[in-house]
Amino acid sequence: MRSSWLIPIALLGLVTVAGAFAGKLIYDSRRVYQLTIATAGPSGEYYAFGQTLAEVVTRHHPRIQIRLLETSGSRENMQLLEARRVDFAIAQSDTLPSPKIRAVASLFPEVFHLIAAEKSNIRTVPDLRGKRIALMPQGSGSYVFFWQLMQHYGMTAADFRAVTLNPQAAHTQFRQGKVDAIFRSIALGNPEVRQLLQASPGRLVPLDQVEAIKISQPQIEALKIPQGTYNATPAIPERDLPAASVQAILLTHQGVDEAVVYEITRSLYEYRNELSTLNPRAATVSAPSPGKGFGLPLHPGAKAYYSLDQPSFLEKYAEVIGLLLSVSILCVSSFWQLRSRLEARQKNRADAYNLKVLELVDQVSQIQDLAQLETLQHQLFAILRRVIEDLDYDKISPESFQSFTFPWEVAIATVRHREMVLTTQQPTRTSASNKLQPNNQPATSSVNAADIE
Repeated sequence: MRSSWLIPIALLGLVTVAGAFAGKLIYDSRRVYQLTIATAGPSGEYYAFGQTLAEVVTRHHPRIQIRLLETSGSRENMQLLEARRVDFAIAQSDTLPSPKIRAVASLFPEVFHLIAAEKSNIRTVPDLRGKRIALMPQGSGSYVFFWQLMQHYGMTAADFRAVTLNPQAAHTQFRQGKVDAIFRSIALGNPEVRQLLQASPGRLVPLDQVEAIKISQPQIEALKIPQGTYNATPAIPERDLPAASVQAILLTHQGVDEAVVYEITRSLYEYRNELSTLNPRAATVSAPSPGKGFGLPLHPGAKAYYSLDQPSFLEKYAEVIGLLLSVSILCVSSFWQLRSRLEARQKNRADAYNLKVLELVDQVSQIQDLAQLETLQHQLFAILRRVIEDLDYDKISPESFQSFTFPWEVAIATVRHREMVLTTQQPTRTSASNKLQPNNQPATSSVNAADIE
């Protein structure tokens, strides 16, 4: 009775599970993902890159809709991402990360620019003492690095007057002479910086001692701003200038769907040409490395894409495997040649023994004396003894020994047959000799004649 109601319940369970699975597949295939990327101000590189990424991703994946969120910069972006108020964020690699955040891609390098007015007489970083300096908002990565830089040079807020402004306001006050210098991190060749340097009497100040700063800030990289980056004639800067840079990183958090992160990562690489046409910064996108990605782990979705680009075991070790195969083939070939030479030498040695045995066999029919026959038999056994010794020392092979035994046995059989013949003939010859000699005295001359016969 129990089985009569268990079967329908089991079937109902299977149908329910199958229906739920099918429903999920349909839902996933039609679901539209609404994503938010925290960037920075609308005039910055982060915002521009976010716009480009959103446009290209939506073009190829209509079910992924991306909204940009304006922020004050890297630090605020980190806080928003950690609180899961946004799905993605762009931040500088020198910003303190959270263990809940995951890396997606390294986007482009950002270079720290210290721009000073001509009349300010600022030629080096220590010349900032007593000057008015425009800094980016407090939530930005450049704001954080500026104070780290001042700490390296032993300077504090009391040594100058710093004001925090957005990039547009900072540039405006610089043109109006209200500030003596601007400090901000931006990609090389930024149009706003180019316009400022070309339209205002200002210069780029070198940031030296970067290698020393890296001791406490390993995310910082030393580079040079090439001569003529912001103007060709007259050249701005006039020569290659030492500077510091960090990487702009695309980040996400653990809760973002792996499939979505995979598609975002794939878009950064497979649609690079489209991205680069809209924003040249996309040409430098790469996988985060330990020195350029906070040391944070990759998001599983990004990791899945990067794993596709990794060479297989055979591709990775093709040269080593090829070398090993070549060495192995060479060793096998050498071994085979040595073996062939050894076998040839063994065969030649066995053939020499066989020829010697055949020579002795030819002599058997000519022997008329048992003593000579016995001597020849000793020679045959001496040869056999030598052959057995050579077999023990691998001077001849077992196959060669087998081929030797047949002619040797034939030789021994021939010797024994000849011995029987001589034994049979010997009494007859002796009787005939005795009849020729009176008183049964042996005739030595006749015996010698008989022996010759």
